[in-house]
Amino acid sequence: MRPEVALPILLPLLSGAISLLFWRSRPMQRFIAVTGTIALFVVSLWLFIVTLTDGYITMQMGGWPAPFGITLIADTLSAVMVLMTAIIGLAIGIYSLATTGRGHEKFGYYPLMHLLLAGVAGAFLTGDIFNLYVWFEVMLVSSFALLILGGERPQMEGAIKYVTLNLLASVIFLTAIGLTYGTVGTLNMADIALRFDRVAHQGMLEVLAVMYMIAFGIKAAAFPLFFWLPASYHTPPVAVSALFAGLLTKVGVYALFRVFTLLFDQSMDYIQTILLWGAGLTMVTGVLGAAAQYEFRRILSFHIVSQIGYMILGLALYTPLAIAGGVFAVVHNIVVKTNLFLISGITHRLQGTYQLKKMGGLYRERPWLAVAFFISAFALAGIPPLSGFFAKFVIVRAGIEAEAYVITAVALAVSLMTLYSMVKIWHEVFWKALPDDNRVPKESTPAGDDGRLVKPSLWMMYLPVVILALLSVFIGLFAEPVMRVMNLIGDQLFHPAGYIEAVLGESARSDNQEVTP
Repeated sequence: MRPEVALPILLPLLSGAISLLFWRSRPMQRFIAVTGTIALFVVSLWLFIVTLTDGYITMQMGGWPAPFGITLIADTLSAVMVLMTAIIGLAIGIYSLATTGRGHEKFGYYPLMHLLLAGVAGAFLTGDIFNLYVWFEVMLVSSFALLILGGERPQMEGAIKYVTLNLLASVIFLTAIGLTYGTVGTLNMADIALRFDRVAHQGMLEVLAVMYMIAFGIKAAAFPLFFWLPASYHTPPVAVSALFAGLLTKVGVYALFRVFTLLFDQSMDYIQTILLWGAGLTMVTGVLGAAAQYEFRRILSFHIVSQIGYMILGLALYTPLAIAGGVFAVVHNIVVKTNLFLISGITHRLQGTYQLKKMGGLYRERPWLAVAFFISAFALAGIPPLSGFFAKFVIVRAGIEAEAYVITAVALAVSLMTLYSMVKIWHEVFWKALPDDNRVPKESTPAGDDGRLVKPSLWMMYLPVVILALLSVFIGLFAEPVMRVMNLIGDQLFHPAGYIEAVLGESARSDNQEVTP
């Protein structure tokens, strides 16, 4: 029994349940929002440390042995992703205290936030393909409820696009699961990996690979079915936007990494070709969409799409170094993208708008905020010595080693275009003078996202922003130990025999060599 692998799921569920019990008490809900996410961070850090020493941590739910029962498993990738989930959850929990009005809190904002965190952690830790679908649906339900909280027209329009495409992905995913079970008679991912290697009809495996790729590609907002994201992520309260930006699409990317390193090898050459083309087009379309926007959160939303391309590129190149670079890009982007959305919320609080043309002068008024944006924006663009530089450097190096020169050149060009968008925001929001037609009141105008009055505790908005900015600097300055962890992840994913043996035990040892690429 290894409880540390289950606690990152159980604690947010428990926090959400307790928060519901105190739904009439605003102070208790806010207290649970912070203490619950602190507890999640502690157990996630514990899990991460344990996986670094023990390699794989497994738990068979209900005492049923694999592959008959439900398996929870944490390898280094899962542990890192759960730790990042806890960090972002804590940052959003603190930030929400200053931005969430009574109306949203009354209708379940904090229980939904905890439920979403539980769904994300569950997706990272499950070893069962059907339960991966279940956790995806938990995320979809809670995220949809958070998206429509407030009921404004732009929110409803964005929510319809969001839920329609994600339900389509869920249908494709569920269909693929049914076909998988019909083909091999198991839903345990380690067991599926063993049995796929013995399937006589390889054509069915090709169909399943494409179905999983489409389903997870939609969830990850990859080209061409990404337009639901920039149409929806700028509409909810800013704390919700930041939570979505940091975590939701990364679960789709995680699923791609897990399925296409564990269940399917790269003997299907056309899968790698599709992923390479998808990565390039995702990078290009996302960055061009961002360049055309002049609304703060819409620019950031398009850049979510663009950066997803780098992560998929790491998988498409399919070498241990490339996979390590792709995961590095995921970790870096979770921190930086969340922080940029949080910063956009502060600028909105100070100047009352997200339209760049109506903003300005914050470099002189709020220099610390300008520094935090500068760090996060330049990290996103890949400027040394920040976290984004090393993530992109590893991917570019892997591309050159794989002789994928065209896609590597595309990745470098997209970084320059990303820098252009960040400089545009810097100039419009921080550098130029505030336009005469927007002489807004200062921070003393306390309006929550639902229009209800809240206490103007700006320091609770600054605190997570500063911490995340420092974390980006920390990742950059200590890139070598971080890269050691990423290399371990790349090696584990590229050689899935250890994962399979950890789940199935002694019965898998004789088959390990068959599933090692």
